[in-house]
Amino acid sequence: MDAMTTARAARAIVALDAPALQDALRLVEVLGESCDFFKVGSELFTAAGPEAVAGLRARGKDVFLDLKFHDIPNTVRGAVESASRLGAALVTVHASGGPDMMSAAVEGAGDGCRVLGVTVLTSLNSEALARSWGRDVSAVSDEVLRLAELVRSSGAHGVVCSAREAAAVRAEHGDALEVLVPGIRLDGGAAHDQARVATPSEAVAAGADYIVLGRAVTTASDPRAVMRRVKEMLQ
Repeated sequence: MDAMTTARAARAIVALDAPALQDALRLVEVLGESCDFFKVGSELFTAAGPEAVAGLRARGKDVFLDLKFHDIPNTVRGAVESASRLGAALVTVHASGGPDMMSAAVEGAGDGCRVLGVTVLTSLNSEALARSWGRDVSAVSDEVLRLAELVRSSGAHGVVCSAREAAAVRAEHGDALEVLVPGIRLDGGAAHDQARVATPSEAVAAGADYIVLGRAVTTASDPRAVMRRVKEMLQ
């Protein structure tokens, strides 16, 4: 399977990294029908809690609850079960929490949502990862593939990785794992605090099933126009 040239239909997710629920919902209204999938991360969930998910579901939107659970298996099982009851379509756990923790997350999710294992954060390069792991890391892709194997063995549904590693994951695992790519920027867009970024077209070419856009959309003068442009790239 040539993951670099296989066209895939990917869904665009907009990150609602806002300090208050009213700010997030204002952007949802601005985007209207141009976006039907939104990410609720740590900032918004800490500020608004389950109401953030409920507000989006009431508007007919799908929710990616990106809280990156990392705890003992029983705690993660309960947390993901709660997320599933809220109506989240996707949830994240840290793959470094291990297969038992990820399997517990899948049990908690039931049929209500899909569990993705976060491999290596897109803000990290090999040097930063080596400092975190306390050992040499010759290539981030090696670590992503190692963790992706743990994700698959746990029964989780997919991985979160940058576009730089997505093709390798797709080549290794085919369609057995879904791939979500964050750190998406439009051509010429600033990387900000991300070390491994890609355009929507690059992410899709690498095999992404989902892409997550943040400031490229949320700070745009015309967010709807940006979303239309992104969707054209995802065809």
